[in-house]
Amino acid sequence: MNIYEGKKIRNIALLSHSKAGTTSLAEAMAYNAGVISRIGKVEDGNTVCDYDSEEVKRNFSIRSSLVALEWSGHKLNIIDTPGYFDFVGEMDSAISAADLGLIVLSGKSGVGVGTEIAFKKAEKQSLPVMFYVNKVDHENSHFDKVVEAMQGVFGPKAVPIQIPVFEDAEYKGYVDVVENKAYMFEGDKKRVTDIPEEYYAQAQDVKGAICELIAEADEELLEKFFSDQPFTYEDLKSGIYKAVIERSIYPIMCGSATSNKGVVGLMDNLVLFAPSPEDMPAKSAMLGEEIAEIEFGDDKPLAAQVFKTIIDPFVGKLSLVRVYSGSVGKNASLYNVNKAMTEKIGSVMTLCGKEKIELEKVCAGDIFAVAKLTDTETGDTFTTQGKAYKFDEIEFSPAVYTMAISPKARGDEEKISSGMQKLLEEDKTLKFENNSEIKQLLVSGLGDQHIDIVVSRLKAMGTDVELSQPKVLYRETITKKIQAEGKHKKQSGGHGQYGHVKIEFEPCDSEGLVFAENIFGGSVPKNFHPAVEKGLQEMMSEGIQAGYKVVGVKATLYDGSYHDVDSSEMAFKMAAHLAFKELVNAGPIILEPIGHLEVEIPDEFTGDIMGNINKKRGRVLGIEPGRVIAEIPMSEMYRYAIDLRSMTQGRGSYTFEFERYEQAPPAVVQKIIEENKG
Repeated sequence: MNIYEGKKIRNIALLSHSKAGTTSLAEAMAYNAGVISRIGKVEDGNTVCDYDSEEVKRNFSIRSSLVALEWSGHKLNIIDTPGYFDFVGEMDSAISAADLGLIVLSGKSGVGVGTEIAFKKAEKQSLPVMFYVNKVDHENSHFDKVVEAMQGVFGPKAVPIQIPVFEDAEYKGYVDVVENKAYMFEGDKKRVTDIPEEYYAQAQDVKGAICELIAEADEELLEKFFSDQPFTYEDLKSGIYKAVIERSIYPIMCGSATSNKGVVGLMDNLVLFAPSPEDMPAKSAMLGEEIAEIEFGDDKPLAAQVFKTIIDPFVGKLSLVRVYSGSVGKNASLYNVNKAMTEKIGSVMTLCGKEKIELEKVCAGDIFAVAKLTDTETGDTFTTQGKAYKFDEIEFSPAVYTMAISPKARGDEEKISSGMQKLLEEDKTLKFENNSEIKQLLVSGLGDQHIDIVVSRLKAMGTDVELSQPKVLYRETITKKIQAEGKHKKQSGGHGQYGHVKIEFEPCDSEGLVFAENIFGGSVPKNFHPAVEKGLQEMMSEGIQAGYKVVGVKATLYDGSYHDVDSSEMAFKMAAHLAFKELVNAGPIILEPIGHLEVEIPDEFTGDIMGNINKKRGRVLGIEPGRVIAEIPMSEMYRYAIDLRSMTQGRGSYTFEFERYEQAPPAVVQKIIEENKG
């Protein structure tokens, strides 16, 4: 593959709702560019992008793939991303590295929830957007209705630059509004013609809308527009290009990926209208304590960021890197600002799915892959040492669904931890922890399908696991003051064991045990007081009724007795254990964790969300446009990510954070005690 400078590079993230056809589109583009000799099918598991064993098995994309193509003297770095909600983190990483989001829709189903999510994520990152309406050759596909729906959601900036041409309901070609021509399909070739008469008026209306939008982004064109001077082809080309960068226009194109009709026209338009890295607004980074703008150029100091990590079964760890300035060649030394260390790299590669293509070097604006970096992670910044730019971490969608994970074979916990470390390197939306308090391994992700993939991948690594509902971190405390006595006395030949304590227990406002002593006359010598406290501290983690950590207890040692020969620290510790067990008479209660919930939803779902919160013993604190704020027991939030997705057709999102503990109601307490009897 040739070396391309910034103005000849296009970095494009394919984004979509599930089943819109991004993988099929990338496949057709790879075929047109001569990278592959035949077009594979997702259902056959033989596409360039879906090569992972889980993707082949399930017939959908799980992780993003890079497909580097050469087209019309340009390099297209196509990043294909999954459309399913559970893998939206792949969209996050792709958007961070791209200069254009090409949002793919189905001509049958139109604007889906995933379409809106993709657009919002691009908007948040100020990423230019173009649209591709796929499957226009399918039965029940209706391009005009889809465009109308798009304009209803995304506004008048969404405007077609291509219009599909049909003859007897069959997709025969398309009108190129910018060129003022029609392209009709004849086998694998296209024939250029005048615009068919029945499409001419529509094309002129669309062209008028395009002219108005691009005039707003260019003063010279604005002057022309108001003086009623016609825009030339060059005016339209340069105007659309500039307006795309400024997000003043969202051009809509059309075609069919599986039949490879209209895909060549799309690729030509990506060369014409997708921004080059050189023309994009300068990216900012921290330089010491100051914010600096990265100066674009091959001869400038290196500024690059790892946006994706892939664990390859053959070469190990592959890091995908976007270069914002400077250039990188073979055997280079890259300074990792985040880790304050230098990584030595061997070969510089690009990817076409799983195929690795070695390069002499990559220039500013390009994307490359490098294998076997030691300490580098997704989000890390590479620079030239001495010019330590540091980019913000890539913002990934937070994990919202947690399951306990355990090995089917006894003793395989270490295998789970080892396997999870590999998966965590690749997927930054996964979380994993060994919670010592509830004695469970916990894995968190974006949904049940996400966690199911984790289970499959661990099995492929040789570890069979099973999932269960995670335990809730309840707490126990007391409500009454009592006086308790504990006497540990044992005689078994030789020295015996003797320890005797009297302790007053009372509720207090603390996160653990407050220990005090009020001994008169030396009934318990001072050297045994620490043993008494230690014995009580040990019991605080054992619970009173249900085995949960005890909080909010003050213990005052006020009396007891000892034996000159038989008393020991161990004996007094055991006596403290016995006294602690008397807390069953101190009005013990169980406290449950309460969390602060904020749900963002379209207004039409507000009633459903409030009803669901009430069912879950929650309290609605406030309602704002597009938001419901509430408090809810954490035990009721186990499947909330899935429930919310179902209630809102995937349009809802939420944040949930621990707020405080409060007394659990009797029915909940009884259930907790029953569950913990074993």
